[in-house]
Amino acid sequence: METLQATFFLFVFVPLVNPAPPLQQESLQFYEYDTDVPMGSLTQQDYEMQSKDIRKDGTNVSVDTSLIVQSDDSQLDVPPTKDTNLPTCLLCVCLSGSVYCEEIDIEAVPPLPKETAYLYARFNKIKRIAASDFADITTLRRIDFSGNRIEEIEDGAFSKLLLLEELSLAENRLVKLPVLPPKLTTFNANQNRIKSRGIKANAFKKLTNLAYLYLGHNALESVPLNLPESLRILHLQYNNITTITDDTFCKSNNTRYIRTRMDEIRMEGNPIVLAKHVNAFSCLRMLPVGTYY
Repeated sequence: METLQATFFLFVFVPLVNPAPPLQQESLQFYEYDTDVPMGSLTQQDYEMQSKDIRKDGTNVSVDTSLIVQSDDSQLDVPPTKDTNLPTCLLCVCLSGSVYCEEIDIEAVPPLPKETAYLYARFNKIKRIAASDFADITTLRRIDFSGNRIEEIEDGAFSKLLLLEELSLAENRLVKLPVLPPKLTTFNANQNRIKSRGIKANAFKKLTNLAYLYLGHNALESVPLNLPESLRILHLQYNNITTITDDTFCKSNNTRYIRTRMDEIRMEGNPIVLAKHVNAFSCLRMLPVGTYY
């Protein structure tokens, strides 16, 4: 039986939902495989006259074509499966610093190339983020875990990500927030199960670059404390907030203080009546969205 060497080229092309930043030059990675393809002696090409009798020693011998080896065609009946043990850049799509692992049913954060800057792992089955997941990936700038089943994030999971600017944990099952890296500009934890006791008093105080904070559709009983001056957008809609104080957004001991960067506060869907706390908004340029009567 002869063995022919065949070379196949796999071109990976997947429509991208979230493209990498415009300055990030993208290039598809190609993979080359050398495989041995067995070619049986009874393949279709060996018989040009299958339907005719073969004469041997004066005897007619009829060839049963049902016994002819069909090479690789028999594999077509095997249903496709997802092999989550493949290397990350075969299981996912790697594009010059960006890794796209969306909707592939992974249950843990996959090992990442060390130069990874953007990770998109939305709509999977990840339940836990370990401290070791990003221990050696200090180049990350954006992480999106939206639409998973995350219930636990180990202490220090993001502590080494000093360049991380955007983090989305939306649509998961968190009851408390992890310690966040210092250079975050955007943090999204919409649609979780977070209560006020699950957010430390100084969770946002040192995040001096944080501009967009999304905590809507959770179970918060109060507005988080010590919100940074850099904040522009704050979403707290559809929680269980029942009260706010004069120091929640403003400074009760400084009547001239103005929160100049705050452009939007959403508080609709909470049981609080905002008209009862007018002094709490004296430093804002715009009133929060919510119920006043």
